Amino acid sequence: MRNRHSWKPPLLFSVVFLMLAGGCTTVGQPRPAPPPVAAAGSPQTDATGWWYARFRIPWPEDSEPRWHIDVLLATELLAPIIEEHRDEVALWRFHRRAARDASGHQFSFIFYAPPETAARIYENIRASALVSELQAEGEILDVLYDDVGAVRKPNLEDTSDPTWSPMLQRSWPYFIMGASELWLTLVTQVVESHPSGAPENPKAKLDFYEQVDRAVQALWRHEGGHALLHHLNAIFQYEPLMVNRRQAMRF
Repeated sequence: MRNRHSWKPPLLFSVVFLMLAGGCTTVGQPRPAPPPVAAAGSPQTDATGWWYARFRIPWPEDSEPRWHIDVLLATELLAPIIEEHRDEVALWRFHRRAARDASGHQFSFIFYAPPETAARIYENIRASALVSELQAEGEILDVLYDDVGAVRKPNLEDTSDPTWSPMLQRSWPYFIMGASELWLTLVTQVVESHPSGAPENPKAKLDFYEQVDRAVQALWRHEGGHALLHHLNAIFQYEPLMVNRRQAMRF
């Protein structure tokens, strides 16, 4: 049973359930080449950096996080934005978290791009009728944006866990972008499997995406072990890894 006071999905949950196809009909389109991995502490360019759009979602006491709001935002809001700006965004990912702290339940879109692109993406979000509707219904508390007046996170490693080795910090953004793309691709396919697609009625739409979220979770639960954990382990030649620093495991 999930801890109602602090819950964060395991790393490979985020990994698997986060890969995006960028819209309902654009899976597999060519992507621009990613930026080269830079030396530690050296920015890719003084006009490129990491940016966050954070969606704060209500989480009443004695209730589970409403994870399907993340799924709705990723599918209907962020997927089209990513496709529109794909040539300008070198790296991106989703971050899902819920803990009984000041941030609570928060869904984030994190991307590596010039500030001009960040400003346009933020404007797309602010102009979204979906976001306005969810805020009016109390399904989103607030949307937080970075100040595009200055690039404060110019390095590839600037949004990675600082406790990791520098090489892993600089490499990890490529991994989690792929995982994010996978997750959204799965979500998109589940949505498209319904003949009528997502409904327009706000209440029906929320119910629909709750079902979509459950279906994607079932895919992770039943197929993630071999499709994801095993094959990730295979890339690293089946070397055992320390899980929670206590036990070496293979998948």
